[in-house]
Amino acid sequence: MPELPEVETTCNGIRPHAEGRLLSGFIVRNGRLRQPVPDDLATRVVGVRLRGVTRRAKYLLFDFGSGSVIVHLGMSGSLRVVPATELPATHDHVDFVFGDIALRLRDPRRFGMVLWQAGEVERHPLLAHLGPEPLDDAFDGAWLHRVSRGLRAPIKHVLMDSRRVVGVGNIYASESLFRARIHPLEPAGRLGPQRCERLVAAVRDTLRAAIAAGGSTLRDFVGGDGKPGYFQQQYFVYGREGEPCRVCGGEVRRIVSGQRAGYFCPRCQRRT
Repeated sequence: MPELPEVETTCNGIRPHAEGRLLSGFIVRNGRLRQPVPDDLATRVVGVRLRGVTRRAKYLLFDFGSGSVIVHLGMSGSLRVVPATELPATHDHVDFVFGDIALRLRDPRRFGMVLWQAGEVERHPLLAHLGPEPLDDAFDGAWLHRVSRGLRAPIKHVLMDSRRVVGVGNIYASESLFRARIHPLEPAGRLGPQRCERLVAAVRDTLRAAIAAGGSTLRDFVGGDGKPGYFQQQYFVYGREGEPCRVCGGEVRRIVSGQRAGYFCPRCQRRT
């Protein structure tokens, strides 16, 4: 699933092509996504100028003034800038047309979403209860230490809980915990202030490095320009089971927790 760096890469890629332009057309070829595309969406947005393109968690937000279109890329989706005249492929389900270009949603599994929220977009049920952004000032060591008190859940689970902090999915949680030298199954409540500070710094560094590399491409993710991401070439542990740790040379191991695979180095990430 595209995570925060992939969605941020998409946002940065499409913003220069669409922001400030008039939406001249809205084409729905297959509206049966995870939630159906609203039947009246075209009447709300066609002929309206797009004020801004932003990201919240793993959602793309298109501000049309009276409301916002919320786009989620699902499990394997992408939103690319293409010539408006380019013929669609089989899984190209939705086009936002801005004159000579279109933002085209390709979603083979149809797990994505294109929704409408009138007024303040933060009021939408999908966004209303989200935690802070990991790259914002509100997410710091003191905050992580405070919200983790008394928690027995593994710290990796806490990082992936969008009610506590958004956008840190499986890949980037594993990589951040390695950089912070914290075992993924360490109970969150055992982390002291210093380790919380170290982990927050590691999350920020990991996400920024991933964004700079255009995100990760494990299957078919591409950014708004149609190019794949390359952060997977920098992975320390994710997907490297049985390979030598890039730091100590020990063997990277795989664990399953909460029905999700995780990766760690038992030498660099010892449990306390």
